Amino acid sequence: MGKILNLLEQFQKDQRYRDRIAHIQVLGPKRPRHKQAANLSPKLLLFLKTRNIKLYAHQAKAVSLLSRGKNLVITTPTASGKTLAFNMPIFEKLDQDPRACALYVYPAKALAQDQLKKIRDMEKSTGIDAHAAVYDGDTPQSKRSRIRAHSRIVVSNPYQMHHILSWHYQWERFYKNLKFVVIDEAHQYRGVFGSNIAMLLRRLRRILDYYQASPQFVLSTATLANPLEFASKLTGLDFDWVGEDSTPRGKKYFMLYNPSYDRVGPLSVHQETTDLLLALLDQGIQTLCFTVSRKMAELIGKWAREALENKNGPLAERITAYRAGYLARERREIEQGIRDGRLLGIISTNALELGMDIGRLDAVIMSGFPGTIISTWQQAGRAGRGTGESMVILVAFENPLDQYLVKHPAYFFESSPEHAVIDLTNPYISAGQLMCASAELPIRKDLDEPYFGKRSLKLLEDFSNRGLMKKTPHGWIYCGKDYPSSKVHLENAYGDQFKVVCAGRILETMSLVQVYREAYPGAVMLHRGETYIVNSLDMAQGLVDVQKKDVDYYTTVRKDVHIDINQEIKTQKKGDFSLFMGQISVKETYFAYKVIKYDRVLDTVSLHLPPLEFHTVGLWFTIPEKLQQELVRSGLDFGGGLHGIEHAMIALMPLVVMCDRWDVGGVSYPFYSPNQKPTIFIYDAYQGGIGLSEKAFELFGKLTVMTHELVKDCGCTAGCPACIYSPKCGNENQPLDKKASEIILAYLQKLF
Repeated sequence: MGKILNLLEQFQKDQRYRDRIAHIQVLGPKRPRHKQAANLSPKLLLFLKTRNIKLYAHQAKAVSLLSRGKNLVITTPTASGKTLAFNMPIFEKLDQDPRACALYVYPAKALAQDQLKKIRDMEKSTGIDAHAAVYDGDTPQSKRSRIRAHSRIVVSNPYQMHHILSWHYQWERFYKNLKFVVIDEAHQYRGVFGSNIAMLLRRLRRILDYYQASPQFVLSTATLANPLEFASKLTGLDFDWVGEDSTPRGKKYFMLYNPSYDRVGPLSVHQETTDLLLALLDQGIQTLCFTVSRKMAELIGKWAREALENKNGPLAERITAYRAGYLARERREIEQGIRDGRLLGIISTNALELGMDIGRLDAVIMSGFPGTIISTWQQAGRAGRGTGESMVILVAFENPLDQYLVKHPAYFFESSPEHAVIDLTNPYISAGQLMCASAELPIRKDLDEPYFGKRSLKLLEDFSNRGLMKKTPHGWIYCGKDYPSSKVHLENAYGDQFKVVCAGRILETMSLVQVYREAYPGAVMLHRGETYIVNSLDMAQGLVDVQKKDVDYYTTVRKDVHIDINQEIKTQKKGDFSLFMGQISVKETYFAYKVIKYDRVLDTVSLHLPPLEFHTVGLWFTIPEKLQQELVRSGLDFGGGLHGIEHAMIALMPLVVMCDRWDVGGVSYPFYSPNQKPTIFIYDAYQGGIGLSEKAFELFGKLTVMTHELVKDCGCTAGCPACIYSPKCGNENQPLDKKASEIILAYLQKLF
């Protein structure tokens, strides 16, 4: 019996663990499927032969499609050889055409450096000289001109591309000869960030068109529910798709572990995670443990080392944390230690979720659901060496998302991943990107409508009136001060940006919406896992002054929300039930914040901020009056039932639409005066909307069924953090009535 199966049986017998094991899914072994790629050059065939590489069937298919000139999205799992699949035809093209170039775009600098090693290794092995180089914010000025003049493969990131597109004339040689653009880890580009990246890629394509270049695009990504739709929206192009994984896999045991199954466990979720990690390490099982923050990565590492120092001193030296913020040299040493086995236990943030080359390990622990099914499978993919057995443990937090998954394992193991959403219609994102484009090349409506859309180009006159653009015989050009790329931030919709400053150093920038929700005066603000106290907020200067401080409490803001419906865009009617989607105006009044330690409120402090008003997109639905009357006659709190549904639906939105629960807002009205009916609103919590409500409208039936299951199957009687309580509720989770929520949801489920 192997170590993995032996330990699993111990867990199932031990009273300490067995009741907390919610489900074990056995993923059976899978044999590899190989296939030869046709028409590879002798240099590449020799490369494969000397490395003893046999291409998998999905790699061969990718090579074939790219060799035929197709744009391609590849969605096979972690460590399935996606990089080799697109490197082969790219190097083939570089060998055939001595002027050909390729651009590789990665979401993180560390990942770009890691991939550069693979590219240079392939250069050396094939003898195909690409002068590959990284070009990002850390590239010395002394090397930049040489890269622009000689490199045939340039590795960069979206942030650098955003700033250098206006200097495209310096890249004329490269752009004229560009044959491939690779967008790796593309699933990272969703929501506001993804919408900005979609516009950034259209700016790039526009410049390439100017230089008469039409490269193929390659998107490498985790598995998505809508890969072709996503790839098309991200780039504006048509794609072929490779998604069937043909790599081998050993037997994998996937355990869903629920510490709060009885709500009386003596250990916190993080302590439970540490306990499981120690059990694996004690058996010599190399384990990667993912945590929710940098702080927790360090803490779990510290607890594990302290426990082992008394029991097994040498083993304690084989444990380390890994996170952003470490020096590059330290990260490389840790990555090498994982690959060669010197390190047995690694506790990491999601920094190791992406395609960093660390090989595969025996086991993965996830302390809390990573936020999306996609990320969960990405992290789980780190476990499993060839055909050997492996283990994955998901340790559930006491929140609706985690609890839904551990109580409905079939949803996780049998459903497709989430839909990645990109919105191309947000006028605030379009405005900023249009300004950047006008600083790169004059905008002509007849030529640029395919890139930016007719709706976006209507903004040109407004920019002219504000003195930011002017119309010339060659088109609309930017005439504002500074470069617009320095004002337009890829993580936010275009608008006012606030600088968060600690001791004179800028930590990050935030939108006004984020400031109101996370960085109001007195707030405990999290930045990269560290805690800061907000000293002051200067609205006029756009400054948030903070000080770093470790505290044992947190803060939550209280607010009132008022919604006006501006335009109904879509409607669904089922009997006397109505569902709508459209444009709304939201007015949020932030009037106080609570200081909380554990579950105890220490203080409530008044806030004096002007109301936050924005236009967005939302969905809303009305509850029939007869159902309301039945609940009231039964003595149930109808308003509390609506409130609970609002919370639970928002909590489960990330399982339907790839987002964070903080990307979505909501409010419920027992009586909404404009329509004279009980109404629940769920809306995109961003100016202009980012496409979440539209997708949720399409999948509303699925969301309703899941929400009913969540509330019905929760073991509490009056509601709890695992079902209808919300950590972001502006009304202290009052009123709530679980029974009323369940009855209303049962009615809705019958309709869908």
